[in-house]
Amino acid sequence: MTILVAIPARAGSTRLPMKPLLPIAGVSLLHRTIALGRRALAGTDARLVVATDDLRIADHAEAAGCAAVMTSPDISTGSGRALAAARAQGVAPEIVVNLQGDSPFQSPAALAAIIRALREGDADAATPVVRLSWPALDALRAHKQAAPFSGTTCVQRADGRALWFSKAILPAIRGEADLRAAGDPSPVWRHIGLYAYRYSALQAFEAAAPTELERLEGLEQLRLLELGLSIDAVEVAPSRFDISGIDTQADIVRAEALIAEHGDPMDETSALA
Repeated sequence: MTILVAIPARAGSTRLPMKPLLPIAGVSLLHRTIALGRRALAGTDARLVVATDDLRIADHAEAAGCAAVMTSPDISTGSGRALAAARAQGVAPEIVVNLQGDSPFQSPAALAAIIRALREGDADAATPVVRLSWPALDALRAHKQAAPFSGTTCVQRADGRALWFSKAILPAIRGEADLRAAGDPSPVWRHIGLYAYRYSALQAFEAAAPTELERLEGLEQLRLLELGLSIDAVEVAPSRFDISGIDTQADIVRAEALIAEHGDPMDETSALA
């Protein structure tokens, strides 16, 4: 089964121009994401590429020994850039992974898990989720007081097939005190923004117009569900780095603080040595 892991890395960012090249504790965001991909894909036959619209970013990827694919600057989404990278391959891959270029602190196990889910199962797409402890749920609720559209939850069937994703905290919980008394975990699953698609599903997704519910929630994976495509929500352990992505200068400061506290994931690999 042929697998392409694409790292979308565009130059344009209103808050952090040329974001992929910005350093975090002395290592660029893009080089960190490439290293994450390499750790996760070690020992597999998956191909890792950077999909970009800027030659400076392509050169930076190739300096790390990672292939780069030039894509149109008119592409507005990471999934669209991943599809463009897949179409540029000599043979279309069967599975395409969108490894977001601004999320280098995810667990490598999460990437491996969603690839395994599509290899072994029959879903159209797969994405990781984390079961929240009660303290983690409390922290998410507190975070949403200041940033209501930060953090996504997933509702799923007993077999792990996703039913819905929302920026609201779902499900609502009746009898919460009794559930808390029974101990961890809570019934809430937090979604991690990492996606593996079957090539045909990614094509269908990109060919369809955004849906009204997708626009309201700001969650593109809802388009997949509204198209009738299936998504496996794959349980993974929480990353020791509790940061979803790098979107602002404050995120860089927080990431550097987490590195100082927990150690640098770059020390776990010699991929960029």
